[in-house]
Amino acid sequence: MMDITAIFSMQAELSLVLVIVIMLLADLIIKAPNHKALQALACGLTAIQLLVNIVPSGAEAFGGMYQSTPMASVVKTILTAATLLVFMQAERWLEREDTRFKAGEFYLLTLSTLLGMFYMISAGNFLMFYIGLELASIPMACLVAFDKYRHHSAEAGAKFILNAMFSSGIMLYGISLLYGTCGTVYFTDMVSALGGTPLQVAAMVFFFAGLGFKLSLVPFHMWTPDTYQGAPTPVSAYLSVVSKGAAAFSLMTILMKVFGPMVKDWSLMLSVVIVLTITVANLFAILQSDLKRFMAYSSISQAGYIVLAVLAGSAQGMASLVYYIAVYVVANLAVFGVISAVEQQTGGETARDTYNGFYRTNPRLSFVMTLALFSLAGIPPFAGFFSKFFVFASAFHAGHWLVVFLALVNTIISLYYYLLIVKAMYITPSETPVATFKSSPLMRVSLLVCLAGVVLLGICSSVYSLFDGLASL
Repeated sequence: MMDITAIFSMQAELSLVLVIVIMLLADLIIKAPNHKALQALACGLTAIQLLVNIVPSGAEAFGGMYQSTPMASVVKTILTAATLLVFMQAERWLEREDTRFKAGEFYLLTLSTLLGMFYMISAGNFLMFYIGLELASIPMACLVAFDKYRHHSAEAGAKFILNAMFSSGIMLYGISLLYGTCGTVYFTDMVSALGGTPLQVAAMVFFFAGLGFKLSLVPFHMWTPDTYQGAPTPVSAYLSVVSKGAAAFSLMTILMKVFGPMVKDWSLMLSVVIVLTITVANLFAILQSDLKRFMAYSSISQAGYIVLAVLAGSAQGMASLVYYIAVYVVANLAVFGVISAVEQQTGGETARDTYNGFYRTNPRLSFVMTLALFSLAGIPPFAGFFSKFFVFASAFHAGHWLVVFLALVNTIISLYYYLLIVKAMYITPSETPVATFKSSPLMRVSLLVCLAGVVLLGICSSVYSLFDGLASL
């Protein structure tokens, strides 16, 4: 018989399900399009869920199908905090005439994708992992197509769901090959059955291709620019940080737990993909004139750096990966927050030329954008410098010095295209700059939190030390 008490060990998932149920009832009860009440409720409940689960803990349920480690608990906390920041930044967007009637749907879909990512992170079994992946992907397609009558959102949603469908099918085929050769779908039982046979190598490649789509790794990245440009900006922000964070952690966990005996095979594969991803993304980012497409290629490049921590395949690599995710969340959400605020002010403009002379009319938002871009570029003393340093160190200690060198060269290229935006804001003149405006109160709070994270996560070494200690457990 199933031990019913095992369900209660899934504290993070249960509390999130409770939040989803409350939001669903609130959306049904509140008849009028009171998006402010729904936003206050969504932000409040998400903050409570974050505080309830902020202490790292481990648990196991259902015979090992669900396995949550302290480090997995930390990643869930980071992703929940990122979701809360996205909710805060969506205030002005949800005030629009065509979206305020659908505010409840936005929160329900977003929280549903987060629940799926929780299952991915804590999966000890390929069946639970795949269910979590689908639960995260299908509502995400709805979110991408949320503005179906504006800004090519429907087209972006169609491209996302088609690519998700094919990548999901490829991954499921790889999992079926693993089951056929190992006779089990449990991670811990597969290790002893893996010997690196050609069929198992093919299965690993198919599995990696499926997660490569979620991470936007080259050559699985072609959907990303169109999707980011067509989706609502808060959805693009959520997709760029939360989805990538969950996929990167899941990839590292499964490679270490399941494919440990095949480390030579996947190390070579990851090395090639990392170099291609960072190089291709950096070269294409230079050519972009639309800021959302620019941030899409930036996120592809950042995914390459994140997977560099996966390549290390060690406790140090795990700590540097989680630290990189935390830093990437605050920096990227700061940039997308400014883009969203300007977009709502200008009626949907996201071209880089829109930011010419931006500092003269909106110096505070320019300052936030500048520090966030400096962090993404890895300029000291901001947190992005330290996150890249720890990732490079973990990969170097694992013997991948050539990949680290090529990634360092690409960092110089990324510095150039990030500074193009800074140049537009501070140096390039404009006859019609964006008028001075005030962003919403919640947007200002979210940007302040992101700004504090960009500065303090680099200064406070205890954050990385905490992650390093939990990774060694």
